[in-house]
Amino acid sequence: MNISSELPDVSLASLIPDIDRLAADAMAVWKVPGAALAIVQDGKVVLTRAYGQRDVEADLPVTPRTQFVICSITKSFTATAIALLHNEGLLDWTKPVRDYLPEFRLSDAVATERVTVRDLLSHQSGLPRHDWLHLPGDLAPAEMLPLMRHLELSRDIRAAWQYCNLCYNAAGLLIERVTGQSYEAFVRERLTNRLGMTVSFSLDELEAAQEPARPYKIEVDTRSPALRLPIRTTAAGAINTSVADLANWMRLHLGRGEFEGERLLPASLVDQLHAPLAPVGKSEFSEFGHWHYGLGLQSNTYQGERVVLHSGGWNGWGSLMTLVPDAGIGVAVLTNRSRNEVTSILTWYIIDRLRGREPVDWLSRFRKMRDDFIAHIPANKEVREKARHRDTRPAHALSTYAADYAHPAYGVISIRERDGALHWSWRGMGAPLSHWHFETFVTPEIIDQLHPDNLPITFQTDRDGNIVHLSAPLEPMVKDIVFAGRAAGDCMDPAFCERCAGHFKNGGVNHNVSLDAEGRLILKSDFQPAYRLEPQQGRRFGIVELDGFAVEFHGEDDRIDQIVFHQPNGIFVADRVVK
Repeated sequence: MNISSELPDVSLASLIPDIDRLAADAMAVWKVPGAALAIVQDGKVVLTRAYGQRDVEADLPVTPRTQFVICSITKSFTATAIALLHNEGLLDWTKPVRDYLPEFRLSDAVATERVTVRDLLSHQSGLPRHDWLHLPGDLAPAEMLPLMRHLELSRDIRAAWQYCNLCYNAAGLLIERVTGQSYEAFVRERLTNRLGMTVSFSLDELEAAQEPARPYKIEVDTRSPALRLPIRTTAAGAINTSVADLANWMRLHLGRGEFEGERLLPASLVDQLHAPLAPVGKSEFSEFGHWHYGLGLQSNTYQGERVVLHSGGWNGWGSLMTLVPDAGIGVAVLTNRSRNEVTSILTWYIIDRLRGREPVDWLSRFRKMRDDFIAHIPANKEVREKARHRDTRPAHALSTYAADYAHPAYGVISIRERDGALHWSWRGMGAPLSHWHFETFVTPEIIDQLHPDNLPITFQTDRDGNIVHLSAPLEPMVKDIVFAGRAAGDCMDPAFCERCAGHFKNGGVNHNVSLDAEGRLILKSDFQPAYRLEPQQGRRFGIVELDGFAVEFHGEDDRIDQIVFHQPNGIFVADRVVK
């Protein structure tokens, strides 16, 4: 184990052996390869410590200068940057987002007009996480903004706290719009450079640093290198830095906007950043009170004292930054393993000791919770299996499901039949599907790839038995995300559409089919307005203006002899009239 430190304050000297022992014990239980911590007290960095390896395979040690992804601690930087702009009158964070970012849209028109900048920062927009929009990593921050209008809200505006990285992504774009600078350039120029911090904003930059940590994940109780997964919602979680540099960020906030004699921000605005705004919930532990979210930071009480903090978690990274403002104490812990309890165990132990209290045995508490969770995994799998309706079959031949299915925000899921099974692919991910029951198939568990494991995909049919869309629970707080079947087959062929034009008759009713200037089919029946026909599948077209109505063109070879009308009140046929 590598241990390094700056010279501590004398009052901390007696704590170091105990902190080191606790770090070693906790890291062994949670199999954390490396960790770094910093303690700030009375405006100074009084201790930094580093443990373990930043790269296990290369046997490289962690030091206080090792660079980690700090994940959602980034949100405190984004909120503070917006506080700077608010202070300078470049924006008013109580005003609607659309005052500064006119293209901002949510699926609800009222929420679109009313959501304020503070609502974005306090997670009160009504939009839940919808993390699978950004997780595949194939979209730039600006590309995600127009997609938000197609995402279902789960609550009314300001009705509940709902964590949402996409809203912080929008906040980063707002900073760019107001300042004319990139988010990264503004944060560096106005914040981190003035604090003497070295920061970066991408995995490419992290890996090019002098001391980058390598991320690791855990599968049940087995540790392995984590997938290289970029964070595309930059303003929500992409900052990389060292614990030594993050200590200066804590000094700024504990100094209520002042750092080494220079005021970066009025104290009143820092107080607003720290203030509880949105109720989150009551802690399960008696040492804590009720959790609230402020502006880029959470707040609570611990052992009766006010604390302000933010954690961070991502594939291969776990972090926690905690401030005790009234005592002038800050503790930051960074690790290179997916979210783990080592960060909390060290933080609360250090705070207890610095405040002269008998420390709570968080190691034993969290270890029991971890052991109980692992022991319960087989039972969870068993219950899941029991929920399955066995001895059922799909209602269609597998080839019938093969098509592309699209959602305006989530993109296109492609289903194909190969080797007697269905395969799905979506935004760079893909795998064979297993039949679960009835019209539901399920994705497999793929440990070493980004992939939604055990995701049920359910196909829906119309009343005529045609598969029209599939749905999947990609966001648990709203109804399943529906992907509509994309048009395919003869209906997409301009030459076929030309052959469909003509005069058809059903009894005494005439139906004329023609092509408009753009080559789209128009249906005009007696006593009816003209209707547009929209390609669906094969030779079938939906009637745009009449939901649930469709027509299908029948014939042999190159001839189209009939139109079959599929309507809620029945199925009817009209024959071509040859002049």
